[in-house]
Amino acid sequence: MGLNRAELKWPRRLFAMIGVAVIGASASAIKAPDLEKGETGFMKSVVDGDTLFMDGGLKVRLAGMQAPKLPLGRAGFTGWPLGEAAKSALYELTEGRAIGLYYSGLKRDRYKRALAQVYTLDEQGMPDIWVQEAMISQGLARVYTWPDTVSDNRLDVQALYKAERKARAEGRGIWALEYYKIRKPDPDPLAQDVDSFQIVEGIITSVADIRGQIYLNFGANYRTDFTIAIVKSSKKRFKKAGLDPLGLEGATVRVRGWIELQNGPVIWLDHPERLEILDAINSG
Repeated sequence: MGLNRAELKWPRRLFAMIGVAVIGASASAIKAPDLEKGETGFMKSVVDGDTLFMDGGLKVRLAGMQAPKLPLGRAGFTGWPLGEAAKSALYELTEGRAIGLYYSGLKRDRYKRALAQVYTLDEQGMPDIWVQEAMISQGLARVYTWPDTVSDNRLDVQALYKAERKARAEGRGIWALEYYKIRKPDPDPLAQDVDSFQIVEGIITSVADIRGQIYLNFGANYRTDFTIAIVKSSKKRFKKAGLDPLGLEGATVRVRGWIELQNGPVIWLDHPERLEILDAINSG
C-alpha cells in the first residue's frame, strides 16, 4: 500500500500504548454471532482508515464508523487531519491477520463495496478483535451509522458509542484536535460548517410536528437557530426503536450528521442511532 516507515511510526507507538485495553474491550463487546457471517480472507491493501481490499478483490467499507478522509485523487479535496494515521492504524490491525466480514443489514452500497463489521479471526477462525471498535477506541475514527446497516438492531451501536466517549474523554487521536471538536448549537458558527459532518450537542428547547415532519429546535427562533429535522418517512424507524422525538423537549442530546442550511443550520436525521440522549446516558 506504499506506506513508509515515518507514516507507520506514530500509529505503532499509539497501538503499543493502548493495544491491551483496545483488544480487551473488543473481545468483551463481540456480537459477531448475532450478525450474518460473510466472506473471510486477508487484507490485501488499505485505501484509507475505513476502507480496505480483501485478497479476493472485494472492496470493504467498514460500516458503523468514519475515519478521517484522504484526498484519494479528488481534485480540490483537502485531506482531514490524521487521515494517514488512521490508514496506518487500519493496516496495522489487519496486516497478516485472517479477517471475517459480518453483516447487520445492507451488504453492498451503490459502489458495490461490502458494508460490514470487520473482525480479525483467531486460529480457530473465531472473531477476535472488532476492528471498528478498535479504531474508535484509538481515537482514529468516530461512530457513523447508516439506516440500512442498523435497521434490524443486531449491531451493538452502543458499544461503539461507549468506545468513542472514552477515547474523547482521554483526548486520543482526533479528539485532541479542534477540527473534530463537538460543536455547540450556535447558529452563526455552525453556518460556517455547512456541507461538513459534525457532532452537535445541546438542549432541545422546543419540538414541533408540521404536516408530518418533526423539528427539534435548539433556540427561540426556528428560522435562524439550529434544528434537527426528521422527515415523515423516517418516523417509523424511531417508533421501532421505542423513541418518540416529540417527547424530547428539554432533553440534552448529541446529534451527528451533515450540516445543511435551511433558514438556520439543520441536520436531517433519518434514523435514531445518530442521536445520543445524554440525560439517559448520564443517569445510567
